[in-house]
Amino acid sequence: MASSPEIGRPAPDFTLPGGVLADGTFERGDYTLSSRRGQPVVLAFYPGDDTSVCTKQLCSYSSGLEKFDGWDTDVWAISPQGLESHASFAGKHGLRMPLLADTGREVARAYGVAAPGIGLRRAVFLIGPDGTLRWKHVALLGATYQSVETLTGKLAELAAT
Repeated sequence: MASSPEIGRPAPDFTLPGGVLADGTFERGDYTLSSRRGQPVVLAFYPGDDTSVCTKQLCSYSSGLEKFDGWDTDVWAISPQGLESHASFAGKHGLRMPLLADTGREVARAYGVAAPGIGLRRAVFLIGPDGTLRWKHVALLGATYQSVETLTGKLAELAAT
C-alpha cells in the first residue's frame, strides 16, 4: 500500500466518472477535484456498495448533507464499483451525494488507501479550499467510520484557523 498524502501538502488531483441522484435519476458526469477549488471537499473512500458499514456510513452522510452545506463543503464518496452499481446503491438508499467510480483504484493508490485483498481501506480526507490536505483518517479495519459531527467539527476547526 502506498503512503497517504501528508497534511499541509497538495491533495492529489483526479477526475473520475460518477453520478448523483437527482429527482430519482442518477445523473452521470465527470468529477474533477481541482474544479472545486475555493471550497472544502470531503472525500470518503468506502470499500463497497450495499455492504453493511458502507451503507450506514453513506446514509448518515446523505441525511446530514445540510450540515456540510453550512460549511459550503462538497462530500464525494469513492469506491471501486462501477456506475451501474453506484446508481443502484444510490437509488435503493436515496443517497444524495455524488458516488465516484475508481474502478482501476488509481485514486485510491494516490491517496494511499488501496489494500490488497480488500480493495481499499475506509478513509476520509478533508481537502481545504486551497487544494491542500487539511485532515485525514484512514481506518485499519474499516468496521467504523467518521461521523458527520466529527467531520463538521473538523471543518469548524479549519474555519477558525
